[in-house]
Amino acid sequence: MSLLTNINKAFDHRIRLGIMSILMVNEYADFNTLKELLEVTDGNLASHLKGLEKEGFIAIEKQFIGKKPNTRYSTTNLGRKAFKNHIEALERIINKQK
Repeated sequence: MSLLTNINKAFDHRIRLGIMSILMVNEYADFNTLKELLEVTDGNLASHLKGLEKEGFIAIEKQFIGKKPNTRYSTTNLGRKAFKNHIEALERIINKQK
């Protein structure tokens, strides 16, 4: 098996890696929380969220809290599995270098 097996191009960018890392340890996170934690612009975050949604790795839930719209994100089963495989593949590469 190649060391690059299970390396997923969808997680190549640091922002996508950050989004998935946050969502893996939290049931969900809203847009503003992700924006603050990752220190990115609205547009930058939105484009990466769209990419992860397109892959089927995150789910989006829109709701209203009071009169304010709120969008929150969570990982899908597919996303959890793909991210776990990606991290395990990175660990294999790191361990191979020791």
